[in-house]
Amino acid sequence: MKKCCVLLMALCLLAGCTPLLEREYSTVEPHSSKFWESEAAGTLRAENYQDIVNDLLILIGQHTETATLRLYNVDSKLQAADLLERATVEVQQETPMGAYAVEYITSSSQAQRGYYEAELQISYRRTLEQIQAVVNATSPEALYALLDTALSEGRTELAVRLGYWSPENGQTQVEEALARVREERGLLERPMWPVLYYPAGGPVGLIEFLLDQEVPPEETEPVDGQAELEGEPEEEPLEESAENEEKFGLEG
Repeated sequence: MKKCCVLLMALCLLAGCTPLLEREYSTVEPHSSKFWESEAAGTLRAENYQDIVNDLLILIGQHTETATLRLYNVDSKLQAADLLERATVEVQQETPMGAYAVEYITSSSQAQRGYYEAELQISYRRTLEQIQAVVNATSPEALYALLDTALSEGRTELAVRLGYWSPENGQTQVEEALARVREERGLLERPMWPVLYYPAGGPVGLIEFLLDQEVPPEETEPVDGQAELEGEPEEEPLEESAENEEKFGLEG
C-alpha cells in the first residue's frame, strides 16, 4: 500500500512539472542594454564602428540634440575621431532617417580610463513631431492608402519609411500611386506635389510627400473682372498726361 502511494505521488509530480518546465518568459525593455551604460544615465556605449552608427540612429529617433558616447576598443584619439567622422557621414548621407532629419553632427572626444568619451551635438532640420509622424510601409504598394488617408486627415506632408525598395520600378510605383490618388480626388489640375527621396544617393528608404491642398482658386482659375481691376492703374498715367497738356495749353 505504501509503495502504491509513493508511485501515485511520483506520477502526479511528473504530470504537474511539465507545464512548469515549458512555461515561457519574456521581458520588454525601452531600449537595448547593449547601447547604454548601466552606471551612467543617458550615456551610450560603442564597442565598434557599427555600434556608433546604431547609437546615432537611436539619438536621432529621439530627437536628442546633445549626448555622451563612450568608445571602447579604441587605441588613440585619432582613431576615435576617425570612427566618429565616418559614422556621422554614413548616418547623414546613407541612412534614410539621418538624411531626412539631420542638418549636421559635430563631435569631440577625450581619453578616459579604459575608453574615449565623445560629446555629440546634433542639429536637426525636422522637428520631433515630424520624426514621430513618419509611418512605416513594407513597400511602395502601400503608398496609395497612406496618401489617401493623409489627404482625408488634412495633412500637408507625409513621410513614409519603406521596408523594401526596388531600384527597377520603385519610382514608377510611387508615381502611379500619386497619380491615382490625385485623379480620384480631382486634383490633376493642381500643381504637382514635390516628392523627395532619402537618401538621395543610395537605395531609397524614406519618401517625403509635400501635400499642398490650400492653393487659392485664383491661382488656377482667374476671377471674373480680375483683368479689368488689374488694368485700372494703367489709366492714371493717361489722366496725368491730359492734365499736363491742358496746363501747357493755358500757359502758352
